[in-house]
Amino acid sequence: MGLIAAGKTDIGMKRKTNQDSIYLGLERNLFVVADGMGGHNGGDIASKMAVDNIPAYMYQHWEEEPVESFKSSIVFANNTIKAHGQEDEKLAGMGTTVNAILFRGPHAYLANVGDSRSYLVNNKKLFQLSKDHSLVQEKLNLGIYDRDQAAADPQKNVLVRTVGFDSDVEVDVFTYKVCRQDIFLSCSDGLHGKVSDEDILHIINSNIPHPEMATKEIVGRAVEQLIAQANANGGNDNISVIIIVAV
Repeated sequence: MGLIAAGKTDIGMKRKTNQDSIYLGLERNLFVVADGMGGHNGGDIASKMAVDNIPAYMYQHWEEEPVESFKSSIVFANNTIKAHGQEDEKLAGMGTTVNAILFRGPHAYLANVGDSRSYLVNNKKLFQLSKDHSLVQEKLNLGIYDRDQAAADPQKNVLVRTVGFDSDVEVDVFTYKVCRQDIFLSCSDGLHGKVSDEDILHIINSNIPHPEMATKEIVGRAVEQLIAQANANGGNDNISVIIIVAV
């Protein structure tokens, strides 16, 4: 089974800087989206450190069990970012979300901290694979909200977990058995916060109607159109998108 992938990060329409970072590790099928936050330039630095340190750690521990090494790589990034923030008071409190996907053998390993998300398109249907670590998601978990109420909550961007802010970080990692023609999407909230699930699915299906025939150019167009739609809907935040197709 092979993978076709493309990704891009975009500043959006409102922000002066892009605090998102992405990593496209096609040589070992590792992909990371990080959405930074905190302080002047702090978010830029935190997200860049995440996409640098997570792959570096993974490659140094490549022979270890994937779930544990994935968790350990994000803990390593957390500690590195926090230590750097403590060295410079201008960077105090910086942090980042992390959404990462590793493909090894027949499985995809998905890791998540924060509200950057991973989705799956299977048989033309969209499934959200990750769960946000946000105050609104906690309300969803408790049954206080439904998804429509959650989308309207003014506190929907308040996170309860990030990478680099606290001394300890809890990482969600789960395993999915990949099928040919599966399409994976990893994105920051600059996409899913501005483009509905229905529109995300429509854009992916319109651009990749036959996943078995996907090319890098086709997947790249889907990435570009998702970003364009987020910007057309206001582009209030930085936008990062990675799409991976199993062929």
